[in-house]
This record gives sequence, C-alpha cells and structure tokens, in this order.
Amino acid sequence: MIKFEKATKTYSVSFSKRHPVTRKPYSLRRKAIKTKTEANQVYASLIVEVHKKFKETVVPNWSTLVKEYIEALGQRDISKKTIESYWLGLRAHTFNDWGNRLIDSITSKEIRELIPIKVGNRSASHQKNVLKYIRSAFEYALEAGYIDRNPTPKMKFKIGDKIKSALTESQVRTLLTQAKLVDIEWYPVWAMALYTGMRNGELYALTWDKVDLESRRIKVDSSWSKQDGYKDTKSGDDRIVEIAPNLICVLRELKIKNSDSNFVLPRIDKWDRGEQARELRRFLEGVGLPRVRFHDLRATWATIMLSKGIAPIKVMMAGGWKDLKTLQIYVRKSGVSISGISDCLKLHDPSTTAASLLSFKL
Repeated sequence: MIKFEKATKTYSVSFSKRHPVTRKPYSLRRKAIKTKTEANQVYASLIVEVHKKFKETVVPNWSTLVKEYIEALGQRDISKKTIESYWLGLRAHTFNDWGNRLIDSITSKEIRELIPIKVGNRSASHQKNVLKYIRSAFEYALEAGYIDRNPTPKMKFKIGDKIKSALTESQVRTLLTQAKLVDIEWYPVWAMALYTGMRNGELYALTWDKVDLESRRIKVDSSWSKQDGYKDTKSGDDRIVEIAPNLICVLRELKIKNSDSNFVLPRIDKWDRGEQARELRRFLEGVGLPRVRFHDLRATWATIMLSKGIAPIKVMMAGGWKDLKTLQIYVRKSGVSISGISDCLKLHDPSTTAASLLSFKL
C-alpha cells in the first residue's frame, strides 16, 4: 500500500503478506519517501524483500545450513575430530563466497570453480576432501527437503600414490640408541611405536591389563585423542600385536618405574598437548637423522617388517589396516615387491676381457 502523508507531504509504503506454508504474516514499511515514482519503486522492492524472507524460512543460506549440518553430525556416531575437520574445511574455504547465499542458488559450475581457486594450491587429496565436505553438506540439505538435487559435480583429482616417509633400520637403531643414552622421556614411546606399529592414540591409551609379557601379546582395543578422549581404534576393530624380544626389556623397566600407573607409557605434558611430532623432529635433527612425523614411525615399522620377509597380510593384521591398499605403499618402499626379479637377467658375460680398439685409416 502506498499512502500520501499530508502532514509531512511525503509517502509511506507498506507491504504485508502471509507465508504460503507457515501462514504467518510478514510486513515491511518505509516512510518519508519524497515522490510517487520513488514510492512505487520502494513498493516493488518491498514485495521482492518479503518473498525473499519467505524463501529464507524454507531454504537456508549456506552458513546456516553448514552449522545445522555440523550439529546433526554430532548426533551421529562420528568422532569429534572428524566433525572438526568438516567444520574447519567448510568454514575456511566456502563461507567468504557462499556464507549469505541461499543454498538453492549455488550452482555446480560455482562449486567446480571454487575448488581450484580456494584450494588449488593445496594437495590433490585436500582438494578432494573439501569437495567431499561440500557434497556431504548438500546431501544433508537434500535429505532435509531444502533442495531437490545435490549440485555437487563429480571431479577427478590426480592423487599420487606416494611412498610414505620412513626411517631405515640403521637410522632406527641410531634413534633408539641415542634416546636411551640420554635417557629422554620419549624413549619408551618411540620404542613402542617402532616395535609395534601402533598409532599415536593407541600408544597413549594402552594400559597394563592389555599387556601379557608371558605370551608376548598386546591387545589393542582403544585409542585417545584430544577431541574425543578415549574411544575405539581407528578401524573399530580389536587386534593383537606381538611383543618383540627386545621390547620386553623396555616394558619391564616401565613396569618398575610406573608401578602406580595403570598406563603403560609415561604421561608427558607435551604429549598431552599433541606436540609429539615436534619433539621427535627436534631429536632427529639433534642426532643427524632425517626429519619424519611421529606417524611415520608406523610406516617405518611396516617397511622394516616387510623387508624382513614378513607376509603383507600379517603386517596388515598387526598394524590394524582394513585392507591391503594402503599397505601396498609400504610394500613398494620396502622393495619386497621387486626383490629378486632381476636374478634371471643374464644378458652378457661381464667377465669377458675388453678388446683393444685398433686405429685404421680409410
């Protein structure tokens, strides 16, 4: 409605309508408009704005959807660490561009263009993860009835099957020998990681009731993280790890030193704060060894075991991998897959005496 106010000699404009679904009324009003032409323009804009508000009550904007989606993930059997990865990835890479956009206005073309622009300088696996986060959020919107199709396109990422970083057997010997000599508090942690292939969280959660020194067995059935606390292992399955003879000495010393603790490994403040990777790198640099991540101690264990001729299936079971796909990376690094393939190559007799080259003229 457009009304001329005689007292001020200006126009007031208002528009009111009930929501077609909720039936709740919504009104907008503007005052002090100088001309009739301008009043007509304002009236048209109020109509558009009201209908936009109606749509927003049914179709959320992107940031609202993501927050709702993340909250919904918390109700599922998903670790807090995984949920945090989804939240951080979506917020960092999409909110600036799409935060206030209604989700049904975001196109497949825009999603396809966003990945190389926002995360093109990151690894292919990271780009793939961001696309996965976006697809999952839209899938939630589809299930909630906000949209009638998921606009996330299929994209291919060239993810190289790179060989993981790992220390050699001689480097491991140097690491453990030097750590033992200086009596660094991390020594038993590194020894356990390198002798068992257990993950960081599994090592932290390990308790004495899971260790049987007589039968040389460790039951790995729990893990720990700052986000989730104590929980099941990454695969969700229990497994048995054999205790190497040299590790028995380490465990017996720990039992004596930490007789009052239920945990096998010492509680280290920097470990509590998640600084295990940095502390390992510092020590490796100090003793002249290559810098690797803490998780690479697990890769080191796998490659050494494979190089010793242990069957990949046994390494897979002891390490807690679900299938052989990931393990194949370590198989290649250990050289097991190509060991002996050149033994059959006898293409010439290298002991033959080299002939003298005679000079001649044409």
